[in-house]
Amino acid sequence: MALLVIAMTALLTRLVPGWTDTGGKPSAGYIVVNLGYSFLAAAAGGYMTAFAAAANPLIHVLVLALTVLALAAMSALQQRGKQPIWYQLSLVAISPIGVLAGGLLRLRVLGIL
Repeated sequence: MALLVIAMTALLTRLVPGWTDTGGKPSAGYIVVNLGYSFLAAAAGGYMTAFAAAANPLIHVLVLALTVLALAAMSALQQRGKQPIWYQLSLVAISPIGVLAGGLLRLRVLGIL
């Protein structure tokens, strides 16, 4: 998940440098795109976690979702005042929801759901 987000952020910075060169505050375009690819990266992480789980994939996905929630919350606290609060809260919510969506997709592919 982290590698996907890092790669997408680097790509976005290179393709649209004006979105990130706004005096430290992210632009609206950057925020929307970042929320989108953060969700997709989290979903990929949830899918791969369920794929790699030898037994009980849902438990593994739930543990990952809780871990991602905790890390996103700590990141939001660290970024206080640097980014809009609604954006920080959106990232805190979107990441674990993405993990769950990816994990549930894998369970659906397996025929468990």
